[in-house]
Amino acid sequence: MKQTEAATHGRRAVIELREKILSGELQGGMRLFEVPLAELLQISRTPVREAMSRLVEEGLLDRLPNGGFIVRRFRFNDVVDSIELRGVVEGMAARLAAERGAKPEAMAAIKHTLEQLDACFGSQFDEVDFDAYSDLNRLFHQQMAELSGSEIVRREVERVSALPFASPSAFLPGRMNITVFRRSLWTGQEQHKAMVSAVELREGARAEAIAREHARTARHNLEYILNEDPSLLEQVKALALIRG
Repeated sequence: MKQTEAATHGRRAVIELREKILSGELQGGMRLFEVPLAELLQISRTPVREAMSRLVEEGLLDRLPNGGFIVRRFRFNDVVDSIELRGVVEGMAARLAAERGAKPEAMAAIKHTLEQLDACFGSQFDEVDFDAYSDLNRLFHQQMAELSGSEIVRREVERVSALPFASPSAFLPGRMNITVFRRSLWTGQEQHKAMVSAVELREGARAEAIAREHARTARHNLEYILNEDPSLLEQVKALALIRG
């Protein structure tokens, strides 16, 4: 197998295994074996083995002492810590972007993303094109990390966003018809605009504070599901990974 082909298979294995874990298809406590997974993904064992090692680094899998891997279960505090950590790193990215000054073309690009996000909202307060919003929300956070001008910070934002339940779109409403969630997207969009404004005005402390508060949306949505409406647990299969 050519090196480029092997790398492609490795990346695909990481993405697909991560999605299967976070969707609940591969449940917490399940032991994973290379051969069945390689057959499932229709690739060789080597990229599967490398993908599982990568997911150990991300915290989704644990390596067993006698060989093999097991899907982790998470405590509520583990999830909260992941969300808070993303807020810290994204806050640093926003502060650096403001203090160092972002390139005009990069600012133009993120402002265009803001306009596209605005277009996701309908005339009713809870009317949102969620699929488009989710994709653009992910793009916005990538662009904000890039505004920092630091490749180290950009990579750390990417890494921490891959932690369990810490991505910018974690616990967004999706197909769940939860009015309180959908309305929270309006607040999130206002925070997006405030972050960009703070960066443009070179207000580092303000940009950092907004970014950190914005990251807590995922925590608020998680707490709502667990504390206010546990019936929603059935609609979010990945929450089966969380133990008390």
